[in-house]
Parts: sequence; structure tokens; C-alpha cells
Amino acid sequence: MDYDVIIIGSGPAGLTAGIYSARADLKVLILEGEQPGGQLTTTTEVENFPGFPEGIMGPELMNRMRTQAQKFGAETKFELVTSVDFSKKPFEIKTSEEVYLGNSVIIATGSRARYLGLESESRLKGRGVSACATCDGFFFKGKEIVVVGGGDSAMEEANFLTKFASKVTIIHHSENFKASAIMLDRCKANPKIDFLMNKEIVEVLGENSVTGLKLKDSKTSEVEEFKTEGLFLAIGHIPNTGLFKDKLEMEKEYIVTNDTKTSVEGVFACGDVQDRKRYWQAITSAGSGCIASLEAQKYLSHGN
Repeated sequence: MDYDVIIIGSGPAGLTAGIYSARADLKVLILEGEQPGGQLTTTTEVENFPGFPEGIMGPELMNRMRTQAQKFGAETKFELVTSVDFSKKPFEIKTSEEVYLGNSVIIATGSRARYLGLESESRLKGRGVSACATCDGFFFKGKEIVVVGGGDSAMEEANFLTKFASKVTIIHHSENFKASAIMLDRCKANPKIDFLMNKEIVEVLGENSVTGLKLKDSKTSEVEEFKTEGLFLAIGHIPNTGLFKDKLEMEKEYIVTNDTKTSVEGVFACGDVQDRKRYWQAITSAGSGCIASLEAQKYLSHGN
């Protein structure tokens, strides 16, 4: 099947690219991947997206974006891309269901949660270790739990989890937080939230469920045990770029772009896959999706 634009990914970047491309009367396919809507579908209220002064739930925002793209004629498919071929034109995109041909491609595959990399953490995933508060918070009603991280995501997760947990302790490896002042102040004002600074998690304790953590003091190197019934990770994300290794120029797992143009003419990248940790906001991802679409339209109009 041939398309003018194939968009890989369906978060704010991919769906915005879909809206702009379809509205330009192009034949557009959005391959949604294994998490349609991207990371925003696992968040709670989004307060800083323009046009929603009262806030909007992440899943609802993404559903509205998808509906808007479909309204203008974009085709959406709940399929996971398994391989890409950028060595010939039209570009070939394979999923487990079909092979699609595109005169241009926009990559918007987003990112995934970063873990600590501990064997004990991996063993206890789904048994007290989680990277998604909105997915798993319900299971920790009345329990004392930990959130690790120092950015806005960690603060948001901690505040959200107080709806269920009796106590939430935020553990951070230093005394300096990357979180915005407003998010940090909310946590400090929440009576259910405590802070443990200058601590590094070196082991997750428990056989069949989380019972505690081993913490190393970053100043003294002393190790102590800390009792907890749950561990939520909020320490950043890794761009989903494995498909494009050796296909595009990359730097530290991010796709290298000039604006949104990649090293292959006719292939564009937007959102978290090329953001390189500068912004990581839904609105900036959406903006880069718009740019990618406009660049693709310009490319296609030149007869490519």
C-alpha cells in the first residue's frame, strides 16, 4: 500500500504530524505502535497544554488528537513496525501485519521508561516495582511506597500516588532537584510525602514482592536498609530508536536532525526521539510534529 506520508508513532508529535499532513490533503498512515497515544496515556491531568485552562487528562487529550487526525483523513492502524528500509524509494515499512510504502516517513516513536538496571529490580517488576503510577497506583492502597527521581515526573508521580498510599518517600541521589519550583513545592506541602536526599538505590529487597531497599549514602558511602512495599521509577526515558540503528545518523541513541530532517532525505524525526533531553514536553513534541509535517510537505512538493 502506497502513502504520501507514513508516520511511525502516535504521541503528541506523531498525531500532530498526522493532523497537519492529512489537512494538506496528503494520503497519510499513522502506525500507532504498542502504546497508542504514547506516554501521555499513562499520565493523569495535563495542566500546561494550551487551550485547556482547567486541565485535561492525558488519555483524553490523545484521543482528541487522534480523532482530529482521522477527521482530516489520516488512517490510523494499531500495528507495531518491525523493520524499515530507507535505502530505496518509496521507503518500505514493515509491520507484523503488512508492508507499507511511503514517499516520506516521519518518525515519532517517543521513548520508554528508564530503570536503574539492578537484577533485583528486574526480578520484581510487576511485583512492587513499577514505572507507571497511573497504571499501578491503585494496587498500593494504604501502603508505604517510594518514588525515585528528582524531576517534574517524579513530583507528579509522588503527588498522584498519595491518593492511594499512606506515605510516599521521594528518594533522590543529590540535594539538587531538576523539578520546577511549583511541582517541588506541591510535594513539600503534601503531608503524605517525605524526602530522602543523597541516597542511591543499590538493591531492591524481597522475594516475591518488594519489602525494602538498600540505600547507599552518596556522601558517606554507608549502606542502610529502608522498608517499603513499592518502588516507582521516575528517572527519565530512553528514546525508542532501536529500529533505526545503522539506518540513520544517531548520537547517544537519539536521531540526529537538522530541525526535523534526518540524514536520509525524505525521512523526518520529531518529539522525544530527537529532543536530546532539552525539553521533553507534550507541547514541544507537538510543535516538532508540526515542523516535521511541513518539512515533509515541502519535500513532497518538489517532486520526490
